[in-house]
Amino acid sequence: MSDLSLTSPLSPSGLAEPEDFIQLMKPRVMSLVVFTALVGLVAAPGSMNFLLAMVSVFAIALGAGAAGALNMWFDADIDAKMRRTRLRPIPSGRVEGRAALGFGLIMAVIAVVILGAAANYLAAGLLAFTIFFYAVIYTMVLKRSTPQNIVIGGAAGAFPPMIGWVAATGTIDINAALLFGIIFLWTPPHFWALALYKAGDYEKAGVPMLPVVAGPKATRRQIMAYAVALGLLAMVPVVTGLGGVLYAGVAALLNLAFLALAWRVLRSQAGEGGARAAAGGADLYEVRKGDKAARDLFGFSILYLFALFAALLAEHGLGLYVAVFTVAGS
Repeated sequence: MSDLSLTSPLSPSGLAEPEDFIQLMKPRVMSLVVFTALVGLVAAPGSMNFLLAMVSVFAIALGAGAAGALNMWFDADIDAKMRRTRLRPIPSGRVEGRAALGFGLIMAVIAVVILGAAANYLAAGLLAFTIFFYAVIYTMVLKRSTPQNIVIGGAAGAFPPMIGWVAATGTIDINAALLFGIIFLWTPPHFWALALYKAGDYEKAGVPMLPVVAGPKATRRQIMAYAVALGLLAMVPVVTGLGGVLYAGVAALLNLAFLALAWRVLRSQAGEGGARAAAGGADLYEVRKGDKAARDLFGFSILYLFALFAALLAEHGLGLYVAVFTVAGS
């Protein structure tokens, strides 16, 4: 558990730099959150004032950053033990724990208030719940207690497009739920692929990730199962009318590639051969020879989600939408 005294050593200069607080917000994760939230907002029916829409997206980004800061505060002890995370602002001593906690809480409040004012209270409430879910339910409870942490906790990363949709419409419908569901099913194979070749890091830190608890073989089977489920769900927007011809083509190609890479992982020895005993490299993509299949799936999974949502953005934002069944019936 994070040091409840909320303290950690300061950097040699005695002051944290602005970029340290930016790192607390997990900018790489935030960029994907912002993008999916924007797609949810643009793909939603109706229209929203441009300025209010941009303010809403900014509020969602701020909320994501707040959740990231709270996560880093509580996980400082874990981060210090893992080579991949030991240089983060708190374990490296560049930011005090109490400063990260205060930063996260203040940003969370500001983000929720801004979204409520710019959009509606339902969207603001969903954002508040998402921050709470990630910072408390996932970080403080699930992450350290169950190998299903990523499965359940993945809901936190799946909410942003739904929040964007609700910001534009004030309601939740089947298409908003589909956007949520796609990211929810994408999250386990994405993170388990990483966990396969970084299992030593998680084991050293005492985090019960699936490869550590159930073993690499079971993890590879779970990755394949989720890849199949994801591929099926990702095609449903074509049926509901959310996705058009462009989305259908992009989703089909992406699903085939994702399934092929998941199959390679299933047939590989990823996570075997002492990977659990290894500490793992500091580089996110550093792998042993036998773990390349897992690394390749992890890398592609990021492209998969971006391209899938980019197709929706192009159809609804650039006016490229053509319904599949309209084309089929013409």
